[in-house]
Amino acid sequence: MSIPQKQLTIGLFGFGVVGEGLYQVLQQTASLRATIKKVCIKHPEKKRNAPESLFTTDPALLLNDPDINVVVELIDDAAAAWHIVSTALSSGKAVVSANKKLIATHLEALLELQRLHGTPFLYESACCASIPVIRNLEEYYDNDLLQGIQGIVNGSTNYILTRIAQDGLSFQQALQLAQEEGFAESDPSLDIEGIDAVNKLTILLTHAYGLVTRPDQLIYSGIHKLHAQDAVFAKEKQYDIKLVAQARKLKDGRIAAFVLPQFVKQESLLADVRNEYNGVIIESGLADQQFFYGKGAGGFPTASAVLSDLSALRYDYRYEYKKLHRETRAELTDDFYLRVYVSFDGIAQVPHALFERIDEWSSNDRRCTISGVLHFSRLRDDWWKRHNTSLILYPEAIVEKDSLVVKPANAQLVDFLEKEPAADKYA
Repeated sequence: MSIPQKQLTIGLFGFGVVGEGLYQVLQQTASLRATIKKVCIKHPEKKRNAPESLFTTDPALLLNDPDINVVVELIDDAAAAWHIVSTALSSGKAVVSANKKLIATHLEALLELQRLHGTPFLYESACCASIPVIRNLEEYYDNDLLQGIQGIVNGSTNYILTRIAQDGLSFQQALQLAQEEGFAESDPSLDIEGIDAVNKLTILLTHAYGLVTRPDQLIYSGIHKLHAQDAVFAKEKQYDIKLVAQARKLKDGRIAAFVLPQFVKQESLLADVRNEYNGVIIESGLADQQFFYGKGAGGFPTASAVLSDLSALRYDYRYEYKKLHRETRAELTDDFYLRVYVSFDGIAQVPHALFERIDEWSSNDRRCTISGVLHFSRLRDDWWKRHNTSLILYPEAIVEKDSLVVKPANAQLVDFLEKEPAADKYA
């Protein structure tokens, strides 16, 4: 007995590489039972590979059309996307979106709109493009058994780090190459400052642990503060540097979550994620580690995830958010420790008093570094984002309270710092 499929009549917002790729696939695949009726664009003067009659600049023609039962939102303006998505959901239209900034910023309101109007909102393409991580977290991994999730979720920064490690390029040279190859925007700040990655982590937390939070509530950084000497240190220790978004359930059941650069061992699954690819490790109490790998950016990989969501809508699929409705809800915590490496221009800038334990330090005419353990809450202050400072996590960075071994600070370091001028060391 065959399962009945719904006919999808689509109103598409945006006709860039993803939108055009989606249009081409739907034109060639009649079995999907999905057709694009109208496309809303911003610049009508551009030449496009589709009939001119398909396009309009008036969003209302799509949002008010009763024949259109699915809105696909693929634009880069989060404010305009919010109007499109909220209006569509409120009027009973299903929505598919790739806009991670929109979803992360308005997550709570979007959950309420789905509840009030009973309309599905799918966004697999918003996190890792072709990697089906959201639906797997939503459907497969029970909250009680999910120990952790960590991943490289931004292809632009991973491409830059790969070129630095493999080709010995400077950060600026690698960034320029990423822009020339189309892996980074002319304004790359959303990628290199970690904003894109923390938006994605915000979304993943909802499906992994039933946590509803905002990007500005999470500790995050990108790769823009990394120094050339950090790459030298990593090579000496046989590490790679990656920008890792992660969440981990601690022994008390609370969740540690952040996006920070991290050293990864060469035998790590994440070490093999190179160039513009993404990789996500999901750790379960029973299944150990499972690894998802694929292209995390680009027109066709993103379009493939959009297409997957459209295919699911034919059978009235929707996220159930079961983890949000449990009697005992997960909560975020700052009450844990991290093993970190910090590098500075001058040893007097090292905030040694913030460390619970100092394991290693060095000082030369190029750079000063300190490795040790500090409480996660110490990162709520921005001392580690000033004075040309870079902070990188060690592998297996999280240290729980009952596992912390406190050691006295190295006597040579203390003696050295006491001889340094004290004025404004950490300002």
